[in-house]
Amino acid sequence: MHQPSYRASDGEYRQPWVYLHAMKDYADMAWHLEQVASARATVSFAPVLLDQLDDYSAQFEARSFRDPLLRALQRGDADAPDRRRQLAYQLCRANYERIVRRFPAYERLFHLAEAEAWGGQPLSEQDRADTIVWYHLAWLGEGARRSDVRAQDLMAKARAFDAADRNVMLDIVGDQVRGIVERYRRLAHDGRIELAMSPYSHPMMPLLIDFAAARESRPSVALPAAAYPGGEQRITDQLKAGVSTHAAHFGSSPRGCWPSEGGISERTIAALCARRFAWTASGELVLANSLRASAHGADPGPREGYLYTPYAVHTEAGTIACFFRDDDLSDRVGFIYAPWRADDAVADLTAALESIAQQPSDGPARVVTIILDGENAWEHYADNAFEFLSTMYRRLSTNPTLNLTTFAAHLAHSPALPPLERIVAGSWVYGTFETWVGDPDKNHGWDLLCAAKRAYDETLAAGVLGEAERENAQRCLRRAESSDWFWWFGGYNPPAPVRDFERLYRRHLRDLYAALGRAAPPELDVPVSIGTGEQVYDGVMRRAKEPDPQ
Repeated sequence: MHQPSYRASDGEYRQPWVYLHAMKDYADMAWHLEQVASARATVSFAPVLLDQLDDYSAQFEARSFRDPLLRALQRGDADAPDRRRQLAYQLCRANYERIVRRFPAYERLFHLAEAEAWGGQPLSEQDRADTIVWYHLAWLGEGARRSDVRAQDLMAKARAFDAADRNVMLDIVGDQVRGIVERYRRLAHDGRIELAMSPYSHPMMPLLIDFAAARESRPSVALPAAAYPGGEQRITDQLKAGVSTHAAHFGSSPRGCWPSEGGISERTIAALCARRFAWTASGELVLANSLRASAHGADPGPREGYLYTPYAVHTEAGTIACFFRDDDLSDRVGFIYAPWRADDAVADLTAALESIAQQPSDGPARVVTIILDGENAWEHYADNAFEFLSTMYRRLSTNPTLNLTTFAAHLAHSPALPPLERIVAGSWVYGTFETWVGDPDKNHGWDLLCAAKRAYDETLAAGVLGEAERENAQRCLRRAESSDWFWWFGGYNPPAPVRDFERLYRRHLRDLYAALGRAAPPELDVPVSIGTGEQVYDGVMRRAKEPDPQ
């Protein structure tokens, strides 16, 4: 589970995705785990996401909102008449086939809002209020939709929502958001899940340490003009802040770290060992590249012979277990199964797992690692993947051949792990870093961050900031270091999300310069990237392997 910081230094949220995904996806994922006592999973939260969930909880408690969409729900309209088109645009940001068309009352309003967003006839006062309520009803998770009588009553009413109805919708959303951390903490306390973390703001650690890491898997990739200053110290800060935030929310430090986007390198692994993490994980192609390098270029052989075990990676700072994702099975869940009938999808997944279990082996039981985002796949399934997830957890947890477990639980009972002599730097996307570096727009984004980091270092060295000012500057820097910004830069992405994310990235950099008491450079007035690509099925996701050419 991860989101970047949508909160600028003024406290205002520029995008609502933290609370929308909380009420739809984080709540539903907890609900499914709560319903099946024998289910097991490892759940990683980006600490910056936990802090934003905390902040939203405080907003609901105070009934005073710093998110324009929640203010619109509270008042039934935009903050000001000149912001109504922006509100109309936001009220159309949902999967049309799976979310919008499911609710005819919302679908009618969706088209009216869409027309206003593109400069057409404005919504009537009542239609605008109704669209705001329906947008939140449509984003509501299935667990709450099927169990919360308040939500069912609003859907039955369907139209002419008044202030009392909007307040009920705010109560429903608030209950879901405020309950997220406690629900996962309870599941972990009961031994049903393991909680892990990523570095605080989900940075791409190998690139912060050394851009040249990208050339280990793609030697020809273009790199930013200069190295990121003091990258290893930044990783130390990101990990330290992550552990502290995780422990404050869940009551204990995590044993495992999911490195942002599965991005690892030898120096990243050493940093994780220095923080005494027991395990980490990455993608299948990273393992294949690493085995090939360990064997001086020799092919590692069929994936079945090397993939289904964790490896011990030794560093001067210690040893860590590294698990590697089954890209095929993970991508089936993330991309392939969405249009299937739930029974057929789960049967296919189960058969694949049973086939792996039945293969001859002289070693210990095979470990199949399935990892994917907790936010983005489910909206492509019917009913937010309700039937698929319910059926999957129920059948897998009772299958006599299979044993659902967590990383730490497996390591507690596993024999000595095979060593992995080399780590070829890469991520779970194609085994490379080209989703975050190499494109001219991405590299320009890095150049802007490098310049801001040099300004940060110079200002701190000058000793002109007090302790509170230094801490604020460091918070601003962490937010700007998130991997999410660089994901979106590049012409192949669609224009709307590129515009939203690159504006927020530049805002975070401006906030950093302001925290340092410096004027922001004029380059920050110019967009980093302008997307020209078509929206695709997996607009906010990327498969682990590049699609085969047709």
